[in-house]
Amino acid sequence: MNVETLGSREVYANPWMTVREDPIRRADGTTGIYGVVDKPDYALVIPLDGERLRLVEQYRYPLGMRRWEFPQGTAPERADEEPAALAARELREETGLRAGRLVELGLLDVAPGMSSQRGRVFLATHLTEGFHEREHEEQDMRSAWFPRAEFEAMVARGEITDAQSIAAYTLLLLHENAQP
Repeated sequence: MNVETLGSREVYANPWMTVREDPIRRADGTTGIYGVVDKPDYALVIPLDGERLRLVEQYRYPLGMRRWEFPQGTAPERADEEPAALAARELREETGLRAGRLVELGLLDVAPGMSSQRGRVFLATHLTEGFHEREHEEQDMRSAWFPRAEFEAMVARGEITDAQSIAAYTLLLLHENAQP
């Protein structure tokens, strides 16, 4: 191990995350500190219907702008939830879609230099439409279908910049290329 944790102190908490400071000792004996954002693991869902992808758009307060991305989120009150169940819930909440089939594509680390949060990416197919069940904070959310070519063009134009959505799409491409 390159780093020894000497202690830990929670400096902030809310229903979605905690922030802690950990004094550490490095392998060479020097000391330092890490600030860590702890958030529960999340699920990201790629709803795919033929050549169409379903995205959601919402206002992202830290950026001060609306952004398109794949449906994604965590369980309420920092609870742990089985990844596939969480994926099905996020898909239903944000888009109203129900998936007949969910396939796990891989794991993403959000910002491993500052956060412990990890995410599981799922491909959702055999979709049926229904009513969304958005949380209060998601009331301004929109949802729409996009052709895959348009999604890729939006990424190229810098209109889709959500790192998790772009990385998840890469996992989808790898999954499709691995299929016989």
